[in-house]
Amino acid sequence: MVNTKMQARRFSAALVWGWCLLGASALVAAELPDFTDLVKRQSAVVVNISTETTVQSRRQAGGYALPDDMPEFFRRFFDIPGAPNGRAAPPQKRRNLGSGFVISADGYILTNNHVVQGADEITVALTDRHEFVAELVGADPASDLALLKVDAKGLPVAKFGDSDALEVGEWVLAIGSPFGFDYSVSAGIVSATGRSLPNDQNQNYVPFIQTDVAINPGNSGGPLFNMKGEVVGINSMIYTRSGGFMGLSFAIPTSVALNVVEQLKESGRVTRGWLGVSIQEVNRDLAESFGLRRPHGALVVSVVPDSPAAAAGLEPGDVIVEVEGQTVNVSGDLPHIIGRLEPGTKAKIEVVRSGKRRALTARIGELPEDPGQVAQQAPPTVNDDNRLQVRVRDLSPALRQRLSVEAGVEVVEVGQGPGAAVGLRPGTVITRIGDQIIEDVDDFERVVQQLPAGELIPMRVIRDGVPGFLAFKLPE
Repeated sequence: MVNTKMQARRFSAALVWGWCLLGASALVAAELPDFTDLVKRQSAVVVNISTETTVQSRRQAGGYALPDDMPEFFRRFFDIPGAPNGRAAPPQKRRNLGSGFVISADGYILTNNHVVQGADEITVALTDRHEFVAELVGADPASDLALLKVDAKGLPVAKFGDSDALEVGEWVLAIGSPFGFDYSVSAGIVSATGRSLPNDQNQNYVPFIQTDVAINPGNSGGPLFNMKGEVVGINSMIYTRSGGFMGLSFAIPTSVALNVVEQLKESGRVTRGWLGVSIQEVNRDLAESFGLRRPHGALVVSVVPDSPAAAAGLEPGDVIVEVEGQTVNVSGDLPHIIGRLEPGTKAKIEVVRSGKRRALTARIGELPEDPGQVAQQAPPTVNDDNRLQVRVRDLSPALRQRLSVEAGVEVVEVGQGPGAAVGLRPGTVITRIGDQIIEDVDDFERVVQQLPAGELIPMRVIRDGVPGFLAFKLPE
């Protein structure tokens, strides 16, 4: 009897526990998103893109390819009768795969620039297997976007969503052709927004959306959907050490893409706003040395001569904290904000200079083809050791011309002291300490001797041709 009651109790407990597990499973299932309807509705707007590019093979000798940069002396060892420098191999065809999506019923298609760059022929395939030869309307390497056109009508069209409304943790979905597997679907969440990732030209005019959606080669140019089925991004790149997905993928937000598409349609090219400054991040030490309560803003390292920034009165050492009412939290925010402004716009720029906030007005220019313009400097007059424990000399005329600077000193020797601790090394050029411009060695000595001990002091330097700021503290 006792055993029977015990068994009954155990059975009841097991039954209750089982119902709890079923309830928990049902709750979890209810909370997870169902993408099936979204995929059914939106797959038709996605296209596969294949390109064909003619690649000139390297010259060959005896069947082996010779490097194009091989010195002529060594080429002679590979001589072939009748072909003194090796015979020319026939051109080869290179094929590439990517994704894209339809943005208008009359055949406009958006994809990545790197998918179609240099292609001799571009083929677009729809979900129903219809194929079209596409025309390249225009491309924008800075944003990695390209606009294509096919001769078709009545195509299904993707709907754009508001990428600025995306929140970290929100579900998103990608459709594309990774490794050539057509119309593969992967999902994940938004990991971050506004990521600054400089391109090959060291430009960062795209505030990327970071996700953990599985993106692989072939997904490039495909759409990133929100749960409403709206395109909020264009998948562009991944962070990888293996060549495959490692949990970090990046998409171009539609807020950038729509502006690029409009300009490519109108003129086949994209113009961006330009201020004409080199900037760096503000760390904790620099923030304290410039009188900021916390690290934020974009620290101006140099100002391009005759640029909008120069005309507005911006100076090295200014910390830009706001442009047209938009807060500059990190230095990477500034190119995104300025790049969106139309050339000719009068922009209000808030800066912190010598610990005080100032308002300047700049007429935004057009980003030139080569906006990078920074220079360097060096006559010999070597000083003795000083409080920084560095030896410096005046700049020679050649160094001044090379660096495009008018004043400063060059570090020639570094001892064990505050200078070494902040990264000064021979060849570093110092142009400013605190709010004092350093004209020559005498100027350097005078300023250093007057510096207060125990306080963080900003120093503007040029190392390897790149200007920047350091913050140092002299011992008490």
